[in-house]
Amino acid sequence: MVLLIAGASHTGKTMFAQKLLEKYHIPYVSIDHLKMGLIRSGEIPLTPENDSELCLALWPILREMIKTVIENRQNLIIEGGYIPFDWKKDFDAHDLSAIQYVCLVMSSSYIKRNFSDIKKYACVIENRKDDSACTLPALLEENLENLRLCQKYGNRYILIDQDYQSDLTFDALF
Repeated sequence: MVLLIAGASHTGKTMFAQKLLEKYHIPYVSIDHLKMGLIRSGEIPLTPENDSELCLALWPILREMIKTVIENRQNLIIEGGYIPFDWKKDFDAHDLSAIQYVCLVMSSSYIKRNFSDIKKYACVIENRKDDSACTLPALLEENLENLRLCQKYGNRYILIDQDYQSDLTFDALF
C-alpha cells in the first residue's frame, strides 16, 4: 500500500507521516528531501520557490517510485506538496487499488483562529530556515485552492476545522 499525503505548507504533512511511521511502522519519504537533494546537487536548475516547475520535475520520479513499491508489494508513505491533484490519471486500476491519497486542508476559520500556533509549530519536525513566505493571506489562499482542487478531482481530504489533534485522525485512513 502507498499512502500519499498532500496539503498546503504548514498543514502538518511531515508530522502526520512521522506519527503514522511510529504507529504503523510504515516508512515515509519526504518529497522536500528529494527536492532539496536535487536542488543542492545541481541536478535541476531550480530553487525551492519554483513550485510549479518542481512539481513537473518531481512527479515523474515519484510516480515511478510508487509503481515500483506496488510491484514489490511494499508499503510506503509519501508526503509533500508536489503531488498533482490529477495524480490518478497516471495509474491503472490495479495500481489505484493499492494507493490511498489524503490532502490535509485547514479551514479558513481554523487558520484565522490559530495562525500564531501554526507558525509556532512550523519547525516541529523540519527546520525551516526562512518562514517569511508563511503569511495569513498566503495560507488562506493555498488551503482554499487545495480544497477546491480536491473537490474538482474527487480527492480525499481531511478538513482541519476545530481541533487539530481530533480532526486529524489516523485510524480513519485504513
